[in-house]
Amino acid sequence: MPRERSGASRPPSGSVKIPPVRVGIGYDSHRFTSRRPLILGGVLVPGAPGLEGHSDADAICHALTDAILGAAGLGDIGEMFPDNDSANKDRDSIQMLEAAVRSLSATGYDVGQVDVTVIAEVPRLGPHRQAIRERLAAALGIDSERVSVKGKTNEGMGWIGRNEGLACIAVATLNRKR
Repeated sequence: MPRERSGASRPPSGSVKIPPVRVGIGYDSHRFTSRRPLILGGVLVPGAPGLEGHSDADAICHALTDAILGAAGLGDIGEMFPDNDSANKDRDSIQMLEAAVRSLSATGYDVGQVDVTVIAEVPRLGPHRQAIRERLAAALGIDSERVSVKGKTNEGMGWIGRNEGLACIAVATLNRKR
């Protein structure tokens, strides 16, 4: 039987220290489709194919929702908004993100900042970056300076390089409420 080192102490049962910052990572990907417009971060991106999905398929919001839920230990977007629920058909993903943020109130945390990377050959995010940052900031209840949105290509490689769809990675930090 292993022995405890002398001087080692454990917190009393039921008194777990809550870290001041929690971090979550989210990922989402969708195929392109010509059947709907492209929505990224709650912003209509004209002139680009839309994304296939049960909701509006906003990959930025989906990845960010997963990052927030993961950081808070609240599961994932599929648990909160199952794709076999008809109420989620064509649902606005900004509303899903806002619901995830509201669920934080019971955890003792608020959104600190977020960092999002969209991996796609098309569209270019530059012309839409500020509008996406502002829309996400409003949904998150934070200043747009705390929202980073970047676009990267896949250098022509793989399914993204063949313009079959796009992927998104998001990181969210949560700060303990004071």
